[in-house]
Amino acid sequence: MTTKQIDYCIELAHTLNFSRAAENMFVSQPTFSYQIKLLEDEIGFAVFERSGKGAALTPAGAQFVAALANLREDLKRAIEQGQNFSAKYTDSISISLMVFQAVYFLPEAMRLFGEIHPDVQITPIFQYENGVETFLRNEVDILFALKEQTKHIPGIAVHDLFESRIYLITDKNDPLAAKNLINEEDLYGHTLMVGGGSPPALRTVQHRLIASGKIQYFNSPDHDTTRINVAAGKGICLAPGFLNDHSGQFAWIPFDCKETFSCVLCTHRTDNRPSVAAFLSILKKLYRDAVAFPL
Repeated sequence: MTTKQIDYCIELAHTLNFSRAAENMFVSQPTFSYQIKLLEDEIGFAVFERSGKGAALTPAGAQFVAALANLREDLKRAIEQGQNFSAKYTDSISISLMVFQAVYFLPEAMRLFGEIHPDVQITPIFQYENGVETFLRNEVDILFALKEQTKHIPGIAVHDLFESRIYLITDKNDPLAAKNLINEEDLYGHTLMVGGGSPPALRTVQHRLIASGKIQYFNSPDHDTTRINVAAGKGICLAPGFLNDHSGQFAWIPFDCKETFSCVLCTHRTDNRPSVAAFLSILKKLYRDAVAFPL
């Protein structure tokens, strides 16, 4: 199946008229019809029903064209990215993050790195789940992770980045937002949202609070849903500081507990490119220098 045949098939599904579709693709109708027939012969089923009135999608054809359109868009993006890369860059470094705010200084690190290595592209890839699996398949070069996630991963180098503490997230008008530090007693009588893929350290704190019997709770599937519920006044939540987007929409108040998160970057042990080492060095320096920055 060629890209030309894919384009012809998508166009015919749009017009449902061989003559008009051929005209739109700037080819003769016999040539257009022949390419559609070749495509159907290759895949082994009819995409279109022919009639004197034109064409209609078969049930299998409708499903096929929908998938084909998505495939064509992905292919188009891949070609465009390849063209951009070949025109400007000689190398690429990809970094997997669960959310864009996880590495707050990433944009600044990319800017500084670009001044030194203008021919190397930094590509952030956002994966709330399956980031480790993608990294292990060598589909990304750098992985943002919690140190506890890296203990049993072979063949990697782990680079300490920063320690992140636990914060209470609440509406800025909530009386709790006026506090400088939140303790367990401050949360009594409130509804705490839990779950949503919370890391072990956070789950430990959540369970400790729930065990007090003085806090109501309900499960929230993910961090974004939790934020919406907080904004809607349905409750409060505890979250790692590395999820703070610093937009000012919510109050983030430090929670008084010993649990923290060791945030690290992982690279493949066999990846000895100087550009990767330089990028890591810039990121680590930015976090070292941000002593007073809330994390």
